[in-house]
Amino acid sequence: MLSRSWTTRRPRVEEGPDAYTFVDRDEFQRRIAEKGFLEWAEYHGNLYGTPTPDPADTRHLVLVIEVQGARQIFERHPKDAFMVLLEPPSPDVQAERLRGRGDEELAVQRRVDAALEELAEGRGVAHATVVNDDLNRALAEVRRILEGRLSGGHAGSNPSQ
Repeated sequence: MLSRSWTTRRPRVEEGPDAYTFVDRDEFQRRIAEKGFLEWAEYHGNLYGTPTPDPADTRHLVLVIEVQGARQIFERHPKDAFMVLLEPPSPDVQAERLRGRGDEELAVQRRVDAALEELAEGRGVAHATVVNDDLNRALAEVRRILEGRLSGGHAGSNPSQ
């Protein structure tokens, strides 16, 4: 099951209402105080978090998070967590994708600069790495890795993949 993150940032023009649960900072902080997130982080001035799932729901949960959140998940669930790092093909491609979704130039530069550090850290903890050079191919590769993991195989267990 794909988790739906909460965020305090404003929706982008092309985002539908189901992209995130958009809340104000006060509501997000109340949820933090209630221990209502599996992980949460502040990223470029906005808060993002994965809500704690219903304990009765036994499905595997897929999180789309950044490295700060992944560290928290590994700390809290070291035996259950499995990380696939998605990387852009290059900083230039990442910048063009960010511009294409309407990000302002200052935000693009901050994100690209931050990504260099995040990628280095992510490569150090990820079980597998997938370069997102073609969306369909990258999704198929992530699916293969996760299916291998769930079936007890070793697909994607080598960080060099």
